[in-house]
Amino acid sequence: MGFRGEALASMTYVAHVTVTTITKGQLHGYRVSYKDGVMEHEPKACAAVKGTQIMIENLFYNMSARRKNLQNSADDYSKIVDLLSRFAIHHTSVSFSCRKHGAGRADVSSVATLSRIDAIRSVYGVSVARSLMKVEALDNDPSSSVFQMDGFISNSEYVAKKITMVLFINDRLVDCTALKRALEIVYAATLPKASKPFIYMSIVLPPEHVDVNVHPTKREVSLLNQEVIIEKIQSVVESRLRSSNETQIFQEQTVEPPSSSQMISSKDSNRNPLASGSKSQKVPVNKMVRTDSSDPAGRLHSYLHAEPRGHLEKNTSLTAVRSSVRQRRNPKETADLSSIQELIAEIDSNCHSGMLDIVRHCTYIGMADDVFALLQHDTHLYLANVVSLSKELMYQQVLRRFAHFNAIQLSNPAPLKELIVLALKEGDTDPESTENDELNEKIAEMNTELLKQKADLVEEYFSIHIDKDGNLSRLPVILDQYTPDMDRVPEFVLCLGNDVDWEEEKKCFQVISAALGNFYAMHPPMLPNPSGDGLQFYQKRKLVRNNEGSLSCNTDFSGYT
Repeated sequence: MGFRGEALASMTYVAHVTVTTITKGQLHGYRVSYKDGVMEHEPKACAAVKGTQIMIENLFYNMSARRKNLQNSADDYSKIVDLLSRFAIHHTSVSFSCRKHGAGRADVSSVATLSRIDAIRSVYGVSVARSLMKVEALDNDPSSSVFQMDGFISNSEYVAKKITMVLFINDRLVDCTALKRALEIVYAATLPKASKPFIYMSIVLPPEHVDVNVHPTKREVSLLNQEVIIEKIQSVVESRLRSSNETQIFQEQTVEPPSSSQMISSKDSNRNPLASGSKSQKVPVNKMVRTDSSDPAGRLHSYLHAEPRGHLEKNTSLTAVRSSVRQRRNPKETADLSSIQELIAEIDSNCHSGMLDIVRHCTYIGMADDVFALLQHDTHLYLANVVSLSKELMYQQVLRRFAHFNAIQLSNPAPLKELIVLALKEGDTDPESTENDELNEKIAEMNTELLKQKADLVEEYFSIHIDKDGNLSRLPVILDQYTPDMDRVPEFVLCLGNDVDWEEEKKCFQVISAALGNFYAMHPPMLPNPSGDGLQFYQKRKLVRNNEGSLSCNTDFSGYT
């Protein structure tokens, strides 16, 4: 917000500024608007998300000459994206999102994480994060210098046309020309090709050792004992580069050995060179199939090379192969987040080999009723809970398709507020009662504002599109050629607002994936109760209202690891 915050006050003179804020523990927030440097009205109570939201509209509406310079805003927008990208990789405990007006995808989108390398990966891409090395420096000698530095620098595999240096001193984004030149000299002298590096550094030193009055914008700073600090940082970087320059890492892929049928075909061609040299004839498509698709010998897994379990750890893991495929599709892929990989690894580690073999090789007999299906494996007959199986299938599909979903476009956008109120009404013991209507309205407004704040995140990673007016217009495709029960949309939206922990990355992705899995699962229809007591649901969980007035969906996520 500028030096001492005067930029925010200046904005009220050249734009329409709206501030919405709420403190922890309050039932509602307050909103106030400013115009021409004056508060337009007293703060009004409103629904709000915890924290402070500042909205600046109609920039330079009263300065026609300055407004004309904004007709071509591409340069200004690129600077905004660059600035937010730098803040996003430093303040990893804060989520950042930046999207140009009218664009369908955010140019900067990061979630709160404990890993700085994950933040760099999500903002600058996988290729940049893979080429970084950690550096640290420390000096506590009062006679020379007192500082602490940690950061990441690029190695010899990183190639770029211009230098990218992100420097924070005492958590403030600044420039230090002398340090930047010193590091460029180290790279030019150490690496065989003079590539422009990527450098992120965070330096902490006593505030009285920093001179911020070098430049009017306070962007350029000067340090006490600057030459000594730069020399020590330069020495650490040079040592790290020289040690990394001794080896180079190459990405590799495991090539499957040729199948026996291909080897036999190759031998036959060698024995009969005249046949191979003759003019080839076009073979009909239906004659090109060599085996019956229903025969187990013709299935895909029969061609895979099986190895002893002891050698599995030496080979490239399934996670690494999946990650490399995603990287080829999109170099800036963010699905390689450590939290997603941990969730997938938990699924793989908790997999029961016996159950997996039954599901993989079973024969479907038919439905015993609306919930259980009959499956045959070898000489055994099994009853399988289709609801539980479909929940687990959809949950795993969400994680493995993370950030690579196609979308279902709703014919008419559905207002989030109305969906949440509908879900709350369904959870009440007496849907016709109106005593909770006011509380339901407040809960719906708060959840709607929350989901609007998180719209960029859910669209980026899950293809759930929520527009600025709070309307749901797109949902992800979890399983091709399968459409979920749209009557469960209100319950799904309420779960997103109530059950998701947006502060912790892994829990956030896990609960959203579980909610999607529950929404897309094959739930049975309503069945008449044989006793004549109305209708019953299988495993239908009701909404529960606690003593404080908040609600919980109580969706059964116990099957998710």
